[in-house]
Amino acid sequence: MAATGLAIGPVFAIAAALGLTALPARAEVLEANYNISLAGITIGRVSIGAQIDRDRYKVDVSARMTGLVGAVTRGAGSATATGHVGQHSPTSSGYALSAQSTDGPRTIRVAMAGGSVRAAEMNPPLDDRPDRVPVTPAHKRGVLDPVSALIMPAAGAANGTLDPAGCNRTLPIFDGATRFDIVLSYKSTETVQSRGYSGPVLVCSARYVPHAGHRPNRKSVQFMVDNREMETWLAPIGSRRVLIPYRIAVATMIGSAVIEAADFTVQAGSTSTVRAKAGE
Repeated sequence: MAATGLAIGPVFAIAAALGLTALPARAEVLEANYNISLAGITIGRVSIGAQIDRDRYKVDVSARMTGLVGAVTRGAGSATATGHVGQHSPTSSGYALSAQSTDGPRTIRVAMAGGSVRAAEMNPPLDDRPDRVPVTPAHKRGVLDPVSALIMPAAGAANGTLDPAGCNRTLPIFDGATRFDIVLSYKSTETVQSRGYSGPVLVCSARYVPHAGHRPNRKSVQFMVDNREMETWLAPIGSRRVLIPYRIAVATMIGSAVIEAADFTVQAGSTSTVRAKAGE
């Protein structure tokens, strides 16, 4: 089961950086639930709750492994981030994560201002290994935390169209211990049909580019760097200025991992609520 944890870890890092986009015209509240599958077998659940009011946001993410994988790995975690949404990207104020696995509990806290890390704490810290690429002060400037990276401007969504430019961006992530980029690029525009959503989605290819905090000679790192089988599907929901991931697919060392929407609710202001169930 150690291999399962090794494979799923990068998936959550990727998933945290592929996703929810743009500041709506009015305050909106999103609640979304996703199934996680590996090689076609459901192994977990992810929930996202986001509150976006004018230029401020708060995003909560929780995940847990289920079934045999959950019983063996005891994998579960939750994270939260707050900040301000700008015209082109969010600016994080802070990020916190609490996770549990076979290795025991781990917590991360990061304080940020103006796109720079002011303080970061991981308990317990990563093992001090001679081959680990050191994180320098330069790696902590101009970055996003992995939860705030869920909030991005949605090019063209305001006028009812999906602009391919919504895919073309680089997300500079610092997760409290490692610094990496998620490089998105436009792949195609597809049409999906389900009770949850029927209409166009942007299909974005994704690349993982590590910069610091990683161990470059590890097979799992090399696999993810060379991985060309990663993508996210982004669907416009509610005001159409908000894009949320309809589906995320990442090839891992032990099979294809997919995170796909099971149900979501978008509430605009205090009156208008749109409910959707995907995959029914």
